[in-house]
Amino acid sequence: MTQDAETNTPILQLDVISDVICPWCFIGKRHLDSALAQLSDLRINLMWRPYQLDPRTPPEGYDRETQMKRKFGPDGGKQIYQNILAASQGTGIDFAFDKITRTPNTLNAHRLIRWAASTGQQHDIAEALFVAYFEQGIDIGDVGCLLEIAATHQMDTAQLASLFASDTDIDSTRNDDAAARDLGIAGVPAFLAGGKFILSGAQDPAYLLKFFTKAQSKLASAS
Repeated sequence: MTQDAETNTPILQLDVISDVICPWCFIGKRHLDSALAQLSDLRINLMWRPYQLDPRTPPEGYDRETQMKRKFGPDGGKQIYQNILAASQGTGIDFAFDKITRTPNTLNAHRLIRWAASTGQQHDIAEALFVAYFEQGIDIGDVGCLLEIAATHQMDTAQLASLFASDTDIDSTRNDDAAARDLGIAGVPAFLAGGKFILSGAQDPAYLLKFFTKAQSKLASAS
């Protein structure tokens, strides 16, 4: 467990493992925001890590309606949507499932989140990707759309376009995904505290705060 040199406040490393087309990850992210806003005696060093729900998704993605009917039957998972809407109450998320026409391959979206670490904007970019997909129905598998999102956060889009056109960090992103699965993570969101303690699911803010505190205490005891 490290500490802030000026305030002696403990710093907890927290890896958020998620996929940006996972509605529960969006809910979990908003719950995390609420929890972070309530922290007082602990600092969080946040890092976003990739996890693709379906890494076999073709680069062009799937037709959303066809995929949902194939997976969930004729009603296309309408009951699941209702469950998600119920769970999102109080988060401020305006899910617009009717606007989503494609289920994208999220490899490039995860690459963008990785590169956003260099400007300290991973959390903001993840939020922007969630909003774009779930509230606006934007195809976040499309590089052009990803560059537009990056531009709104003053990232270097010329450099990013060059990176997207190359193989840069494709293997690293896939390796991070594989590393999460090696930890036993089979669903997202998942929160890895201090590299040792895992909490799965879109937990409410109070439960997240308890998890942070308990993880910090155990790490401090072991140091």
